[in-house]
Amino acid sequence: MVMNVDIIFKIAAIGIVVTILNQVLIEAGRKEQAMLTTLVGVIVVLTMVINLVTDLFDTVKTMFQLY
Repeated sequence: MVMNVDIIFKIAAIGIVVTILNQVLIEAGRKEQAMLTTLVGVIVVLTMVINLVTDLFDTVKTMFQLY
């Protein structure tokens, strides 16, 4: 698997969108929804990173022929 720069841009875009939504919701007086929005953004990014780490481990296992 070739590491593309696309994943970095996706994570950055999610961060920007979550930040904007967070600020809008806080200004509207909806702090609970702002916190949930931030939490969802963190979970989405973590799942993306976990998938990348899984692919990394699979690649290392394949390279060194580990089972």
